[in-house]
Order: sequence, then structure tokens, then C-alpha cells
Amino acid sequence: MSSTKEYRTFILEQLSILDNITYKPMMGEFLLYYNGVLFGGIYDDRLLVKIVDNNKKYQMKESTPYENAKPMYLVDDIDDQEQLKSIIEDTYKDLKK
Repeated sequence: MSSTKEYRTFILEQLSILDNITYKPMMGEFLLYYNGVLFGGIYDDRLLVKIVDNNKKYQMKESTPYENAKPMYLVDDIDDQEQLKSIIEDTYKDLKK
């Protein structure tokens, strides 16, 4: 199953609290970047972020974006923009090192 453009638009609206969020379409899904750093993506209309030490404190469930992929964290509460911002910023801090 691919992600819909409507869900992508919704997620980008939720992430509009952050500057410099970009995306790239990839095989029916969308890779997400913050300040040019790949932090996660939209897979099957789910927002997933890479697992890093800095975002373990949010106690998100692990999920795989597609078969045989490395697990990522599933962001369940996409309506809370402040928490979403914190998750992305904390993920980014570990990835930009």
C-alpha cells in the first residue's frame, strides 16, 4: 500500500511548526528531511522516525516501514504539534552528529 498525497499534506501541515522540512517521493512513499537530514518518512499513511538514543524517551512503538527494513518508531500522536516538534528536533540532534 502506498501513502496518499492527502496524508502527506496533513503531515507537512503538522510539521509546519518547524522550518526547513522537505520531502522526496520514493516508490509510493515519502522520505522526510529536516535541515537536509533524513529523519524519517511517511509509509503506508504512517509517520515513522529513525530510532536514535535521543528519541527513546518518547516510548514510541517500533514498526517497520516495509518488509525486511530496519525498525523505526511509529509516531502515534500526530495531532500534538509541540510534541511532534520535540520528537523531530531530538531525532535530528542525534542524526546530524
